[in-house]
Amino acid sequence: MKWITRERPKIDRIACPWLIRRFIDPTAEIIFAPVADISRLAVELEATPFDIPETEFTHYEDRCTFDYFLEKYRLTDPALHRLAPIVRGADTDNHALASEAAGLWAIAAGLAYNTPNDYELLEKGMLIYDSLYSWAKHLYKEKHTQSPTEKLLLQIFNTYIHQKESEKKKIPAWATELKEIIQDQMDTNLSLSLKAISEDLNVNPAYLSREFSKYFDNLTFGEYIRKLRIEKAIQLLNSSHHSLSEIAYLTGFSDQSHFTRIFKKYTGKNPSDYRKNLAKGKAGTKG
Repeated sequence: MKWITRERPKIDRIACPWLIRRFIDPTAEIIFAPVADISRLAVELEATPFDIPETEFTHYEDRCTFDYFLEKYRLTDPALHRLAPIVRGADTDNHALASEAAGLWAIAAGLAYNTPNDYELLEKGMLIYDSLYSWAKHLYKEKHTQSPTEKLLLQIFNTYIHQKESEKKKIPAWATELKEIIQDQMDTNLSLSLKAISEDLNVNPAYLSREFSKYFDNLTFGEYIRKLRIEKAIQLLNSSHHSLSEIAYLTGFSDQSHFTRIFKKYTGKNPSDYRKNLAKGKAGTKG
């Protein structure tokens, strides 16, 4: 038997051919055609139209064509009736009918987008509905997380993640004040001391050292200060004519050798090479 419907199928026009071939007529021929040609081709090819307005096999009341096939051919398989609201929900954008409907729509839309040939699309769709049927027949009661132990571990993990996210959101006053102190002193006093700062903040230095990384890019106090120094050095290399020894002094390093060693550790290049590359880049953008 031949069946004809509109081209570019997504939900009902894939689900119905699957239903026909798997439960009604295994040798059925499915034809996709432009909507303007369907009436003529249906007569010429002796094909039955479906999912076409004002034909027998189409939407009715709040049901879709898939539902009509189930009723017409008295298909009572419980698995098919578990699939029906999923297909209906995806086809009518009423995803509240079944939690799986939105997923089916997403898969069908993506598959149609990636597959321009309707007959190739149907073959891929057959596999999807075979899989859905297997789920509805054998697996619909199963959950992704099965055992009580897995569920408990998942609950513990989710609690831990929630706690960590909450901790990140609650930035203590001392961390906010410390960030302001560091920013204020970067241009004037780069010999910052954790002990001196802890006294200014009235916070125990051991506690400050332990908690610092939580609020400063997962870096220790020393690493964070060195990071700021290197960022400042890069700005000076890019925007000033200071010598390297002057930049070392302005960024709080004890000498140029120390500055060069730390700079290369962070950037992979020594300061002089870095400056040369900056100069080449600027020259290349002229004209």
